[in-house]
Amino acid sequence: MAQRDPYEVLGVPKDASADEIKSAYRRLARKFHPDVNPGDHNAEEKFKEIGSAYSILSNPEKRAQFDRFGTTEDMPQDPFFGGGAGGFSDLFEMFFGGAAGSGRRQQRMDRNGDDIEVQLELTLKDVLNGVHQEINLERMSECDSCSGKGGEGGAPPTACSTCRGSGMVSQVRDTLIGRMQTSAPCPTCRGVGWTIANPCKVCGGQGVTPQSARVMVTIPAGVENGNTLQVPGQGHDGMAGGSPGNLFVHLRVKPDKRFQRDGQTLYTKIEATFAQAAMGHSTEIEGIEENHEVSIPAGTQPGTRVAVRNGGLPPLHGGRRGDLIVQIDVRVPTKLSDVQMKLLQEFAEVSGEDIPKGANKGLLGGLFGKKK
Repeated sequence: MAQRDPYEVLGVPKDASADEIKSAYRRLARKFHPDVNPGDHNAEEKFKEIGSAYSILSNPEKRAQFDRFGTTEDMPQDPFFGGGAGGFSDLFEMFFGGAAGSGRRQQRMDRNGDDIEVQLELTLKDVLNGVHQEINLERMSECDSCSGKGGEGGAPPTACSTCRGSGMVSQVRDTLIGRMQTSAPCPTCRGVGWTIANPCKVCGGQGVTPQSARVMVTIPAGVENGNTLQVPGQGHDGMAGGSPGNLFVHLRVKPDKRFQRDGQTLYTKIEATFAQAAMGHSTEIEGIEENHEVSIPAGTQPGTRVAVRNGGLPPLHGGRRGDLIVQIDVRVPTKLSDVQMKLLQEFAEVSGEDIPKGANKGLLGGLFGKKK
């Protein structure tokens, strides 16, 4: 049977850090642990698969082997420095009476809560001023029936009697180079180091139950689209005294059809007539929260930009607001009356310009065409 990709099993990218791999394993192991899913054969098989994937990705040598060959099955390993179950620590245990193993840290009985991630949509006005926003959540909160311990009547998890809380069991086997001692996840506790003899009937041994919650978060002024705000301790509650997870608020700034944003600078466009661009003009435009007076200098060319100081957005950590950059587009009329055509033709003549060819069209075309 082909070995399944351990990255896929744990749901982590191939460049995941050791901490990310450990966090993914812990989350999935808690979810599919047989004590939490009694009688569920699929959950038990999933738990075994998760443990197998973690045994590969948590071991640098096995992980490198999988990255190179796409498998860890039937591959030769250095019996002294191959890592994992048959590595140096096991040899040390074999020759020195388990001295290395005696220092292994026992698994903690508590369990930290998972994080919660939500998305919050903001307007540019929210970015300008900052905002206090109440977020409605569904979070796993401490079970009232077992006080978060997981056991019926508040009984806490107990260290596994098979592995003594280490989560691993050792096995001695004969090899070509002699007797070797290897380690594997404990079959009794499935590698977590603890068991719950009588799971709580309310929470099923998880120590937490789903509850609705409302969390007030403060969004500072100047945030960018894609920023993430961390609210400590507002994730899912832990089990048996474990710390609660955190709330991560991913911010999305809604597009505003009036403006384009680049950091603290905003961009917008207005139209000016030929007369306004040539003679100069002043007009009022809409800003984020107030209107601004924009001066169009005489002789303005199409595409000219003028700046409204402090008309943009503030930086995230305070300071002067950015500018609002206004691009001036000169509007050319699509239709002209005979009077307008006559005036433009006279303007061209006075300016010493060639008579526009379009002036020969329309009711006055014949007249203009005859003038010398």
